[in-house]
Amino acid sequence: MNMKIRRWVWLSLWVLSLAAISCYGGAVSYGLFGGITLIPVVSLIYLIVVYFHLKILQQVEGRSMVCGQPVPYFFVLQNEDKWIFAGVSVTLFSSFSYVEELPGDTEYELLPGDKYTFETKLTCRYRGEYEVGVKELVMTDFFRLFKIRYRIPETIRVVVRPRVVHVTGLNSVDDFLVQAQRESSREPVQPDLVVRDYIRGDALKQIHWKATAREQKLKVRNMTGEERQGIALLWDTKRLSLDAKEYLPVENKILETVLALGNFLAERNISFSACYHQKGMREEHVEGYRNFDEFYKIVSEVSFDRDEKFTEILFEAEKCGIISGSRLLFCVLSELNDEIIKLTEEFGRTGTLLVLYVITDESMESYLKQSNERRRIMTIPVESGLEGRL
Repeated sequence: MNMKIRRWVWLSLWVLSLAAISCYGGAVSYGLFGGITLIPVVSLIYLIVVYFHLKILQQVEGRSMVCGQPVPYFFVLQNEDKWIFAGVSVTLFSSFSYVEELPGDTEYELLPGDKYTFETKLTCRYRGEYEVGVKELVMTDFFRLFKIRYRIPETIRVVVRPRVVHVTGLNSVDDFLVQAQRESSREPVQPDLVVRDYIRGDALKQIHWKATAREQKLKVRNMTGEERQGIALLWDTKRLSLDAKEYLPVENKILETVLALGNFLAERNISFSACYHQKGMREEHVEGYRNFDEFYKIVSEVSFDRDEKFTEILFEAEKCGIISGSRLLFCVLSELNDEIIKLTEEFGRTGTLLVLYVITDESMESYLKQSNERRRIMTIPVESGLEGRL
């Protein structure tokens, strides 16, 4: 019987007892009326006593955690009064974390001086800083007429770092990476026969004069060495919403994808540049696995800005020479639009192979059809795994 029905039952009994007084009178009728009237009063007094005397202690091992990695966690309920506390349950922060083996809607009964200890493990779902564990206590009276909630003033707040997902292959660029590994052992600056449009800043010695005369516009040679063998990894730092339930999963998947790509390259000793916007464009060079830990720390501490547009990041990356200096550019972003499509088409003409990973649960069929040899578009659902999707 739920609480609402119990209240109606009590009200019906109270009305009947009041009718008995009016029709019959007598000690029995008055006694019945007084007893039924006192039930909610006694219930409220009981809840007040429990509210001020029930103690809870909770603790998690360390305040710095990694997504998906369980850590020891426990909470203790203690009755320091002379009353029996029954109908006590706990409510957890469940949006961004979960506790293993905790039965749902469990109510605890504590005798005077008794305590209940629950030891388990806690796992965080997303990167970020947020509260975990027990959020509030829920106390119900013996007659189950009333319920009060006690918000715990000292909750556990943790800082969660993104996890590193190991993938066995990158379906989008396996052919390119084989060539990149082969070329990394050669001496640089050997020109090939592929030409592209001239970009401001290109050296004059790279100009291919025959191709320029043939097409009536400046053309330059691609280089298979240091000038054009670079791999860059660029990701979006725009915050999509003010609601943590909306932006935390997306931001977590962006950084998880970035780390998976970086780890894949580092494990194969392929150097790359990590590019991101943090009050200006920043570029970090990762030389294989030896400084991957430093790269992980950088990615973990990246903050997202609500007003930052990915097109602005792309323009700034082009201005800094990151795009023109890369043969392969990975972009991890939270949304795709026509402006980004048009801009990346221009980048593809410079000889750079672009791979766009879009973190979204929305349908992208119209954009996926615009993939080609120089620009490959792939979608990654927010809650999906990465193996087989990169």
